[in-house]
Amino acid sequence: MAVVSPSVVRAPALRRRGPGIALILIAGVYSIVPLVSMLSAALAPQGTIPDGLSWPTDPQWHNFVDAWTVANVTTLLKSSVLIVLGVVPLSVLIATMAAYAITVLRIPLGRAFYLLLLLTLTLPYEIVIVPLYQQVNQLGLLDSQLGLILPLVGLNMPFAVFWMRAHFLNAPAELTEAASLDGAGPWRALTHVHLPLATPAVTSLVLLMFLSTWNTFLLALVLVNDPNKRTMAGALQAFQSKYSTDIVLLNAGALLLMAPTIIVFLLLQGQFTKALLQGATKG
Repeated sequence: MAVVSPSVVRAPALRRRGPGIALILIAGVYSIVPLVSMLSAALAPQGTIPDGLSWPTDPQWHNFVDAWTVANVTTLLKSSVLIVLGVVPLSVLIATMAAYAITVLRIPLGRAFYLLLLLTLTLPYEIVIVPLYQQVNQLGLLDSQLGLILPLVGLNMPFAVFWMRAHFLNAPAELTEAASLDGAGPWRALTHVHLPLATPAVTSLVLLMFLSTWNTFLLALVLVNDPNKRTMAGALQAFQSKYSTDIVLLNAGALLLMAPTIIVFLLLQGQFTKALLQGATKG
């Protein structure tokens, strides 16, 4: 019997996986190089203009402390956390119940409502800024964090419902039928049958809603006049004056702004991958 070398067996597999591995490497470099460039610029002496990817001979690590102080990051961090805690749980709860009602319960006009939500995804984000400003002003919520939380919840709904509907479409119909035979109503079936299976989808939606809310800048700039009530993204304005921009501190502040999102993504990336694989392995 002829003995086949392991290297011969691995060669076709490597050829098949080669393009995929190459794309992953390119995507990794494409993502990491800008971060490295920002880090090198953030460590340059203040008042200088950083030169590309050149690493400074004397890294100025105190630039991060200075950026934190100049941008009043502590106050903005508290404001951002408050806004995130107001937007994310409410958005996920409403979207989950809406997607469940449309997909599993098949409520009357549910499909028409879902198509209307999809239609709003095609509208440019900037087109709703002026109407939102007028509505928030009429409600007396202008220049308040609640006046920012409510519009963000509404703006998140189309995508959030779309995301959760994709999960409920993949859920076996037999689960709902079995729960009904056991005497479980729609609410009990949702909380005891569907939600435990929806953990990856819900967790990944929490991640996406967190990233969207944390990085909100334009809406916070329009609806909130007090800089201390905006999101962390508003901290980047502190490094811009009428005549110049401090490039070094701007890069340090941007890295401080990105750090929480990177940490949260690394913590929840497993659930995010599971949610994507659930949809990919349907059938």
